[in-house]
Amino acid sequence: MSDLICVGAIAGAFGVQGEVRLKSFTADPLAIADYAPLTTEDGSRSFDLVISREIKNGFAARMTGIVTKEDADALKGTRLFAPRDCLPSLPDDEFYHADLIGLEVFDTGGAPMGKVKAVHNHGASDLLELMIPGQSKTVLLPFTLDAVPTVDLASGRIVADPPEGLLD
Repeated sequence: MSDLICVGAIAGAFGVQGEVRLKSFTADPLAIADYAPLTTEDGSRSFDLVISREIKNGFAARMTGIVTKEDADALKGTRLFAPRDCLPSLPDDEFYHADLIGLEVFDTGGAPMGKVKAVHNHGASDLLELMIPGQSKTVLLPFTLDAVPTVDLASGRIVADPPEGLLD
């Protein structure tokens, strides 16, 4: 498990005064400001931030070291990370997406199904994108209790009971 968790991303400039468009990936979107200073993935830059206002698809925010529109645009796509120990601990049935990526997935009979490539959420619920051995395509597995009855972070494995026809 990584010591850093991605909590947001810079989506570009907002206006011409150095504000950024900020996407928050935290359960409470405003809570992203509570985890500052945020860093880039490689830790080379660190930012304090103040959320100015809510905008479509995120927030307008001021970040240290970003004073012009060009500064903000140059950081477009930059993912922002917070130390894991700054984040709240989760209930037993909730997981940080970063902890699920890379886990091996087995069916209920113990046969390997693949590995978690990514976690997606398009509004309804989370989906695990699985890389299937020997195939170039991936499969989306609903991350529900019915389809994924067991997540064992300690052993790095997930037990899945995929819906009928998912892997055909």
